[in-house]
Amino acid sequence: MADTENTNKEKWEHETLRELVFASLKEQRKARNWGIFFRLLTFSYLFALLFWGLGWLDTEVAGGSGKHTALVDLRGEITPDSLNSAENVNEGLKKAFEDRNTAGVVLRINSPGGSPVQAGSINDEIRRLRALYRDIPLYVVVEDICASGGYYVAAAADKIFVDKASIVGSIGVLMDGFGFTGTLEKLGVERRLLTAGENKGFLDPFSPSDPVQREHAKKMLAEIHQQFIQVVKSGRKDRLQDNPEIFSGMVWTGAKSIELGLADGLGNADYVAREVIQAERIVDFTVQEGLAERFAKRVGRVATEFLSESRFTWFMR
Repeated sequence: MADTENTNKEKWEHETLRELVFASLKEQRKARNWGIFFRLLTFSYLFALLFWGLGWLDTEVAGGSGKHTALVDLRGEITPDSLNSAENVNEGLKKAFEDRNTAGVVLRINSPGGSPVQAGSINDEIRRLRALYRDIPLYVVVEDICASGGYYVAAAADKIFVDKASIVGSIGVLMDGFGFTGTLEKLGVERRLLTAGENKGFLDPFSPSDPVQREHAKKMLAEIHQQFIQVVKSGRKDRLQDNPEIFSGMVWTGAKSIELGLADGLGNADYVAREVIQAERIVDFTVQEGLAERFAKRVGRVATEFLSESRFTWFMR
């Protein structure tokens, strides 16, 4: 009898232990599954933030079906090491023209100018693409400003559209700097400049102004100015008024620029796509910043806004 009771007790303990082990394993499996679920949820959230930070959730991609208007933006100063470099703008224009669904191209400009070399390269590429794709027009749409190098680019377009309050023109060239010779004398500083070649220190700001060098610089500016004038005349042809002030470096409102023949009409990008090109859907071909740069800027902006709102809320308490 005692042996039977001991056997039953051992059996019960064994069964109980086994159930506890299985229950423990079941709980561990459940906890592991929940852990995987929450990790996946966290990764999904982080990926959503990443896509939003890079702008992939609110930017229409190139391609698609049906005819569209291709858009390329030129915003800010035209310089070699920026998004507005000739390399970047030309790449966007090339892709816009090459897309088989492009009915017309809008180059939207908001620029005060910049490098004449960069602007000239964009102008050349526009002319090349217009000759290569004769059935695809290119229109420039001016936002706030299209001046100097910005207008150098715009002159290659089939037509230029502006807002009545846009600033247009500044067809001229400048070279500026400072002279510090008087300041150095007052500070008791002696300028020591050694050169091989009498003009190697050309327009050095710490040396007295040399009349010969100044005259040479003015001749260079005049030469580049004439190049600018010829580009504008070639692009605008008989639409330009016979008015010497056009090439004086002066700027005008968008409304006045139409009167002078520097622009063709009023309209924004949506208007040109809908009414002129007659392909209302706009696809952006603008070359964007690298992923790391875009993400860093977006995250930085969000952080700044968050901190600003937090400070504002704190001060309101």
